[in-house]
Amino acid sequence: MTSKLKSQEKGFTIIEVVLVLAIAGLIFLIVFLALPQLQRSRRDTQRRNDAGRILAELENYASNNNGDYPANATAIEAANGFKERYLAGVTLEDPSTNGTYDFVDGAPDQGEIQYDLGSTCNGENLQNGDARDVAVRIKLESGDVYYCADNR
Repeated sequence: MTSKLKSQEKGFTIIEVVLVLAIAGLIFLIVFLALPQLQRSRRDTQRRNDAGRILAELENYASNNNGDYPANATAIEAANGFKERYLAGVTLEDPSTNGTYDFVDGAPDQGEIQYDLGSTCNGENLQNGDARDVAVRIKLESGDVYYCADNR
């Protein structure tokens, strides 16, 4: 009767090996598909933080200048202006290009920050806004979405 029993061999069957490889492949696929979205999200968070930091420095500027903000984006970029005095020790770089942000008056593109004096994020003061209102907008990487921070 012992001759009829097959000796049991130790090891994995081919089905078990294929199944484990398929599961591992699925896990890697999910990770590699999610990774770019996580990176975009991290860069957008950095942009939001940068916009908030710029708004805080604008408030600092206004408190040192009788409540007046820089007149426009050109004033921010001007020599010995806001950028040189208030953002000198602050590293503000676009996380996609690692270049410094450019301040613009119109709609911002990637790597640009829109500065609107007399404006709020909800747009209520866009026409004849109060000069005490200021909004900072930055384009996020996730499509045509903008983040806005204002002093209201």
